[in-house]
Amino acid sequence: MPKFMLSLLTVLAAVAMPCMAEEASVAVAANFSGPAQKVISAFTAVSGHKINLIVGSTGKLYAQIKNGAPFHVLLSADDETPSRLVREGAGVGGSQFTYAVGRLVLWSKQPAVVDTKGEVLRSNFDRLAIADPKLAPYGAAAMETLDKLNLRSQVQARLVQGESIGQAYQFVATGNASIGFVALSQVMSEGRVQEGSAWVVPASFHAPLKQDAVLLQSAKGNVAAQSFLRYLQTDAAKALIRSFGYDN
Repeated sequence: MPKFMLSLLTVLAAVAMPCMAEEASVAVAANFSGPAQKVISAFTAVSGHKINLIVGSTGKLYAQIKNGAPFHVLLSADDETPSRLVREGAGVGGSQFTYAVGRLVLWSKQPAVVDTKGEVLRSNFDRLAIADPKLAPYGAAAMETLDKLNLRSQVQARLVQGESIGQAYQFVATGNASIGFVALSQVMSEGRVQEGSAWVVPASFHAPLKQDAVLLQSAKGNVAAQSFLRYLQTDAAKALIRSFGYDN
């Protein structure tokens, strides 16, 4: 066989051969777990790569990363934690970007409990669920909102704290708290709140909930992790994220 024909066949074989699918572990803040599953499903369909999802509070995920957890990507609920990981050498410099801007919502599983201005906070409700403000940015935003309304001292005794925004949501969903500050993405799909009643907290009541992604040092050679972060910045992924009530 002529040498040029052999070279041509080699090139054609390389083009035709599909890229080997790889696997990556993505640690995601609890507020984004639902959207993340949808995004990952879409990403896997077009790439073939497998993504393992680990859900938790941003503070807990940070501690796990610092203790050597084998994560490849962090989807944080804030922008400070990824920046801190980069400064401390655990995150890859230049890989950080904002994938979503979250919204805080006061929610009840029951209809007509939460009014459109949040005045229920001044009523005789039983318990108010929030995420731990020391671990979860949405919990910190909830406390800022209570301060904005001058209600912290009034409701302090009725607060129940979850480790993450996911646990705060469960308190309300199971009836262990009548109302709670949760992420809009947890109760919204297809452009509307699917159950109960809700007040979307004005963005001016708390610091912006900028949620940043970062590639971790263990993923420097991981094609799946790097491809996933690129996919997260596509128009298709952004549209899916917006459908859960985020800005991006």
